[in-house]
Amino acid sequence: MIKEYKPTSPGRRFGSIVDYSGLSKEKPCKSLLSPLHKTGGRNARGRICTRHIGGGEKRHYRIVDFKRQKDGVPAVVKTIEYDPNRTARIALIAYADGEKSYIIAPEGLNPGDTVQSGDEVPLKPGNTMPLKNIPVGMEIHNIEFIPRKGGKIARSGGTGAQLQAKEGDFAHIKMPSGEIRVVKVECRATIGQVGNKEHNTIIIGKAGRKRHMGVRPTVRGVAMNPVSHPMGGGEARSKGGNHPCSPWGQLSKGLKTRNKRKTTTKFIIQRRKIKRRKK
Repeated sequence: MIKEYKPTSPGRRFGSIVDYSGLSKEKPCKSLLSPLHKTGGRNARGRICTRHIGGGEKRHYRIVDFKRQKDGVPAVVKTIEYDPNRTARIALIAYADGEKSYIIAPEGLNPGDTVQSGDEVPLKPGNTMPLKNIPVGMEIHNIEFIPRKGGKIARSGGTGAQLQAKEGDFAHIKMPSGEIRVVKVECRATIGQVGNKEHNTIIIGKAGRKRHMGVRPTVRGVAMNPVSHPMGGGEARSKGGNHPCSPWGQLSKGLKTRNKRKTTTKFIIQRRKIKRRKK
């Protein structure tokens, strides 16, 4: 649910946030926290090697279980919590043997529900099983690329992939981007769509809120001097003259940067469709 405020200031006028009323107000599980060090975009010599990074609120990293290898042991969902390091919500689960862990919270998972992993588990949101045991057409997330290596696909808020077909040792997965890729049927996936699907509709509203996220300002290339950017320079306003590119001359807006010799290209059946702007 999107929450909007009264326009008490220019930054509040169009800004919006996701409603946090349904999340737990308890502190995160201390045993599942880890320090998160920031670099400010600098390398060991103190030089900027990644632009637009710096500042932001201090955070703890939540150790999320993407592997879900504790088979046959049911777990009860204790809380649904906010995670500052990702757009998805996380769920604190407690196994029957006393162990606790965080998992990605799918849509429809609530405190008190039971989740489990294994080969033969019910088909309900939050349960994890191999692709070979999941019916075709089911919506899934947290999908593994390599068996037993942990989920890598469809982990951000509101995303979900679809199991389209199974052929021998491979399954056809339709990615959130529209790309169709094959992975081994031994790879595990979690049932359901990731929650917090409205996160991409929020409006930041002001620059200071972006600084709190750790994002520094971005300057357009055409506004720079020629020494700073290939598109810089010119008297008064100028469109650049060069094709849109990065400060280091890497062409943008259509240039394919994927390595042609990449070994995993053979697993891609259909590339994602590029959305072009209407003129």
